[in-house]
Amino acid sequence: MRKLLIAANWKMYKTPTESTAFLTSFFPLVKNIETAEIVLCPAMTSLTALVDAARGKSVCVGAQTMHWLNEGAYTGETSPTMLTAIGATHVLIGHSERRQYFNETDTTVNLKLKSALAHGLVPIVCVGEHLNEREQNLTADVLNLQVSVALEGIDAAALAPLVIAYEPVWAIGTGRTATPEIAEDAHKIIRTKIASIAGSDVANATRILYGGSVKPDNARSLCCLDDIDGALVGGASLEPTSFSQIIANATAH
Repeated sequence: MRKLLIAANWKMYKTPTESTAFLTSFFPLVKNIETAEIVLCPAMTSLTALVDAARGKSVCVGAQTMHWLNEGAYTGETSPTMLTAIGATHVLIGHSERRQYFNETDTTVNLKLKSALAHGLVPIVCVGEHLNEREQNLTADVLNLQVSVALEGIDAAALAPLVIAYEPVWAIGTGRTATPEIAEDAHKIIRTKIASIAGSDVANATRILYGGSVKPDNARSLCCLDDIDGALVGGASLEPTSFSQIIANATAH
């Protein structure tokens, strides 16, 4: 059985004070949930404060991105060694907004994935198609390419921590959500591709999350499906009650 993973991507919201205040309100609402792994991904400036506040609690803290090198003259970047030094355990890689606005490519996703695995970080690799690609029936082509390049040159034995997040770009922040059937089909495409690259054991063990306008009222219908192993939540994760209800509904089946 793959354990559900529900991750919050706070994007460019919340100061350190606001982040720790969120946890103070949020944790009592989820402290008894044992069937899901919960991850909060704040802005870089809030990572240390949130890691410290989460110590001893059943909530993990991850970064929204990272560089693949340990150090260097890369102004504004954060390295995997910096993340592990402060106690971050997870990292988002290749989020669609990073691809769209900051020139992330399938190749840099591959470099970051290799680095995250080497440093013991749990990588949440984001893949997904744009609306025009879906309308042209290119969803499978896009997903297969993104997964293939992301996993290139990585030994199957190293992929145990891997998490994939399927985020149809047309459903992020738009209020549009892929139907459970559309999401399940995409997850099957991803799992089949992983199997062709790394074998069925790795594919069957890999958690694949859905991300794209996840809310309390659709969390259960999405997360009850065989190939959907949790959610990557954006806007609805910014408020403690909303995010805790998503988790409660996702784990209710």
